[in-house]
Amino acid sequence: MTQALPTIPAPQKASDFASSQEVRWCPGCGDYSVLANVRKVLAKLNFDRAKTVFVSGIGCSSRFPYYMSTYGFHTIHGRGTTVATGLKLARPDLSVWIATGDGDALSIGGNHTLHLMRRNMDVKVLLFNNRIYGLTKGQYSPTSEKGKKTKSSPMGSLENPLDPVSFAIASNASFVARSIDGDVKHLEYVIERAAKHVGTAFVEIYQNCAIFNDGAYEHFTDRAARPERVVYLEQGKPLVFGQQREKGIRLNGLTPEIVATADTPEAALLHHDEAAKEPSLAFLLSRMHYPEFPEPVGIFRDVDMPVYDQLLHEQVDDAVARRGLGDIRKLLAGNDTWNVG
Repeated sequence: MTQALPTIPAPQKASDFASSQEVRWCPGCGDYSVLANVRKVLAKLNFDRAKTVFVSGIGCSSRFPYYMSTYGFHTIHGRGTTVATGLKLARPDLSVWIATGDGDALSIGGNHTLHLMRRNMDVKVLLFNNRIYGLTKGQYSPTSEKGKKTKSSPMGSLENPLDPVSFAIASNASFVARSIDGDVKHLEYVIERAAKHVGTAFVEIYQNCAIFNDGAYEHFTDRAARPERVVYLEQGKPLVFGQQREKGIRLNGLTPEIVATADTPEAALLHHDEAAKEPSLAFLLSRMHYPEFPEPVGIFRDVDMPVYDQLLHEQVDDAVARRGLGDIRKLLAGNDTWNVG
């Protein structure tokens, strides 16, 4: 399914997408990288700022709409997805984006996020995952690791963390990806792919909170360590990693295992297929995490699926063609009314 992006012919610069508002995140926050890359991608694709909207809920990431020279809504906690859904249904010509965090999208907003993805709304979701509640000063979040000691879990969290990519794939999102705030070229690539996708594009971004969870991802975001601890997903290519790409991933039945590429034929390695309609392999990859495995980043899934907002408008058009335009007065004063004494 294809749909034209809302673009203009005149070339644009990233600065054209910068609002007059002072960007007020903490020094060292990974949000700056996301903001810079979004501006860069939208300028590169010549997006029409008058037909681009950013929607947010509550959290540090939710300041995003203020910093974009586009339209925007700053809504309430966890409900950015519902506002974005209504907006896209009312104005299908708009490019609608959601800037959200691990708490906003996966705790109070988890139910709304699930239904946005299962419907395959044509909306882009940027989930800033810093594994902490930053705006409210450092409580554990749905993605915090088990045993995490915070202000709200001084003896360590007892909860298993929720994996955003696994959640998105299980919700049948048609585009699911992961990137890292400090890997700017990869992040730009992922955001551009998401921008071009028709349907729900869900992007988890590993984002550092320098104040309340500094270094949450340093074990594989460090440039020197990254080749050993990150595996980049590339369409049609085998999953290999290491300083000399000397290690690979293969399946032993339904269980992934690390092998030496020198001892393993390339055909025996696990090859990535982001376009597979069946999401089982993508889900399996989403369950791989450091230190047992290298952390997969890239496009887990990119498939063509019917888009809810398009289907809904087609359904309405069909009803009008068969029955004519409705009359709100007849509806309110028709036979299906009664008086309450």
